[in-house]
Amino acid sequence: MNAKEFATDYLADLGWLLPQLDTQKITQAAHWLDEAARQDKTIYACGNGGSASIASQIVVDMVKGASTGRTPRFKMIGLTDSVATITAYGNDISYESVFVEPLRNFARPGDVLIAISGSGNSPNILRAVEFANSAGVRTIGLTTAQGGRLKDLAQLPLLVPSGHMGRLEDSFFIITHILCYTFMQKVL
Repeated sequence: MNAKEFATDYLADLGWLLPQLDTQKITQAAHWLDEAARQDKTIYACGNGGSASIASQIVVDMVKGASTGRTPRFKMIGLTDSVATITAYGNDISYESVFVEPLRNFARPGDVLIAISGSGNSPNILRAVEFANSAGVRTIGLTTAQGGRLKDLAQLPLLVPSGHMGRLEDSFFIITHILCYTFMQKVL
């Protein structure tokens, strides 16, 4: 296989995958985000590696793009965005605590947590979701449909039927863009 064939195959696989995403659940997630804004609640996002980048990106898109010209505006915190906080908890307590501990400081009932994990088994993500569920925070999980605990732990799992990390991350970005652009284009 050459590079052109690889690119063609990759895009074909992604083209098959995207229509498999559950638009009803994505719409429900958008309603939860809208309700959070209208009730003056906070939305949190977390992930590791590429998923951390996706978590940071949705924060930017919601706080800036989706909030511009909107009342009420979105209040959103990227739990992935404070390197100092993450390394302090990672060094002094454990890496598994890097998202749950800040949530303990801020989370209130009715807030929303968007947790992103390609494997669905990241211990720091699972701990954050477990705590959020117990604290009355709504939980949205972006993960693979092929396994992992996150799909069963999140109250609203947005599942991607793939185990390929690249296609998972491509799909996670698309899901988060759908959520953001629902508000940017005033669909909801």
